[in-house]
Amino acid sequence: MISSYSDLIKATRTEQEPQRLLFVFCRAELPDDASAEEKAAFEQGEGGALTPVICVDKTPDDVTEFSALVEESRSTGQSWDVVFVAAMSGRAGTAPSSDEAQQPMTMMVESIRLGHVSNYLPLDKSGNAVSLG
Repeated sequence: MISSYSDLIKATRTEQEPQRLLFVFCRAELPDDASAEEKAAFEQGEGGALTPVICVDKTPDDVTEFSALVEESRSTGQSWDVVFVAAMSGRAGTAPSSDEAQQPMTMMVESIRLGHVSNYLPLDKSGNAVSLG
């Protein structure tokens, strides 16, 4: 059971093939036509829509500490509330390249936009897994 970023990094090390991690940072936003109830719930930290604002792929060795990933995200100037993570397995002892990650990343972003997030690990700003729903 993966409950934090450090658990995820440990899990990648047990995989037979090297991994590449895909990160999609999202901001929680309220739609313009939100009702009063939706606005009240959003003020309490519930509801809203997750909008992807930053995408990046890294090897686990590139970002062994979640704090380094958070610091890198700050340099973009984009605020975010949750980051979704997916892993890609390499083959023949070689991790997938950034080029190979582009199409899966695009598909991941679109899936998140449509609200289909069950295949990804959602983490908060501290690197802890969060439950969405």
